[in-house]
Amino acid sequence: MCLRVDIHTHIIPEKLPSFKEKFGYGGFVSLDHHKKCSARMLIDGKFFREIQDNCWSPEKRIRECDDFGVDVQVLSTIPVMFSYWAKPLDALAVSQYLNDHIAEVVARYPRRFVGLGTVPLQAPSLAIKELERCVVDLGLAGVEIGTHVNEWNLSDEELFPFFQAAEELGAAIFVHPWDMMGKERMPKYWLPWLVGMPAETSLAICSMIFGGVFERLPRLRVAFAHGGGSFPINFGRIAHGFEVRPDLCAIDNNVHPKEYLGRFWVDSLVHSPEALRFIVQLFGEDKVALGTDYPFPLGELVPGRLIEQTEGLSELQKRKLLGENAFRWLKLDPQPFLEYKQKNKPTKEEKSSVDSKQSS
Repeated sequence: MCLRVDIHTHIIPEKLPSFKEKFGYGGFVSLDHHKKCSARMLIDGKFFREIQDNCWSPEKRIRECDDFGVDVQVLSTIPVMFSYWAKPLDALAVSQYLNDHIAEVVARYPRRFVGLGTVPLQAPSLAIKELERCVVDLGLAGVEIGTHVNEWNLSDEELFPFFQAAEELGAAIFVHPWDMMGKERMPKYWLPWLVGMPAETSLAICSMIFGGVFERLPRLRVAFAHGGGSFPINFGRIAHGFEVRPDLCAIDNNVHPKEYLGRFWVDSLVHSPEALRFIVQLFGEDKVALGTDYPFPLGELVPGRLIEQTEGLSELQKRKLLGENAFRWLKLDPQPFLEYKQKNKPTKEEKSSVDSKQSS
């Protein structure tokens, strides 16, 4: 029996405190529940995004997962909630509120959800303490972080103690783009999401490779969103640059970038069979895991369809991508989840309904 595990899904509490009133300054997200099962995300009263109740209701998420045969979702906050720009202790309070919520959802449905926390990375010492709380006290599998932290790239020495702590704790790290580079020059056409996001993820991967993070921390388990962004298609250029200008590229780590292919994970959210086959070839069949960006429209709207329908992938490879690789990244035993699924197998009528929806 194959489990389907979605490592890239976002969640937010149904109600948020007025962080602006609590901390005395703006920039924080608030929710306006202006109609049933729907809310506007606002930042200082300005519209950011419309969300539906599947963004906060675990019961709604489970029903939708059942509709499409998803057994487990890995929950992480919406990146706009990172609050790296805020005062450190205030960002810690936001992180704790979000992490407590995710832990509560996981505790209620421990075989349907796995949780990732968020931490105030602008203050690495506080981030380490909250990471420890997430893993040790709350039982979360790790944390989600951004592709950069204000002016720091992920290679910055200020952040290394955090990654070192994550390795020691055995915490999984999920890297997601936020605050996209060059957004001021991309006011139209949704370009920050279409152009900036892939570039942000490539920046993060290159920073961790060239900065020696993977070299110094060989047991660190990191997954990157959106199939690694623009990194896969640009890898030839990245490798060539390292070879011809080591004086610029190899100043912190003299190991060739190709040695790190297969050392980290990426999700499968690439939207085309050609791209999926390419990232499987580049990173390895053990290092690509199903990710959909649920519940947002830029994600994969039918979870797992791309993997299942991509020609050239063997059944073994598809099983790995759909679920097995996720458990390896999370360092979780799949057996309890398998046993739960076995005990809660859908009826023939329910399975027929799922199959119908997936083929539509």
